[in-house]
Amino acid sequence: MNDSVGDRKVRLAEHLKRSVLTLALEPGADLDETQLCDAFDVSRTPLREVLRELAGEGYLTLRLNRGARVSDLSHTTLRDFFLAAPMIYGAVMRLAALNATAQQIEALKLAQVEFREALRAGSTENRALANNHFHQITGEMAGNIYLLPSLNRLLIDHARISMTFYRPQTQQMAQNLTEACQQHDAIIAAIEAQDEGAAAQLAEDHWNLSRNQIELFVMPAALDMPMGELSRKTPA
Repeated sequence: MNDSVGDRKVRLAEHLKRSVLTLALEPGADLDETQLCDAFDVSRTPLREVLRELAGEGYLTLRLNRGARVSDLSHTTLRDFFLAAPMIYGAVMRLAALNATAQQIEALKLAQVEFREALRAGSTENRALANNHFHQITGEMAGNIYLLPSLNRLLIDHARISMTFYRPQTQQMAQNLTEACQQHDAIIAAIEAQDEGAAAQLAEDHWNLSRNQIELFVMPAALDMPMGELSRKTPA
């Protein structure tokens, strides 16, 4: 393949992001730098440039003389996530309703089409990624240089946690997915109408819908379980 080092770095970064978000690389897992260099035909220097970039975004942790590892989902991390998520989502949706452009609204509508299709026929991974894409666009709509990095960091862990939510194993969980899709439609309508109050309330409602699954991850007993097993476990 006659692609550039830059192209290979982009593919490597996208591979690592997807692997982290979908738990193909579990929290705390060490990265095999030699294997990644071979798989993406890059040397150590461009590899480490990618690793530094992803560490800055929150996907990875870099350790001196010990290489890179996937960011943990520790009890402390999840506690902070649980406290910050409703505040950040609410602020983002409120600002999105105030600041969204027509072009961004069309992009959000297209993301919702992709999300609905992923719910209908996609894998658990594709459902979680489609939901992330939807919320990333709302962050861009908000247009706030302080909120956007916080939202993007939040979405990394929300995607990993949502691997339970998007693999429904009970009728109630399936109904929750349908309601989540309906809430996305309502969010789009509120943003398009520039109704910041409705958008903020929908953010809270949307958060509460997946709250039970998130609480499962916060439980200390659950945190002792391998993440791959945990993502398949049905909440009580």
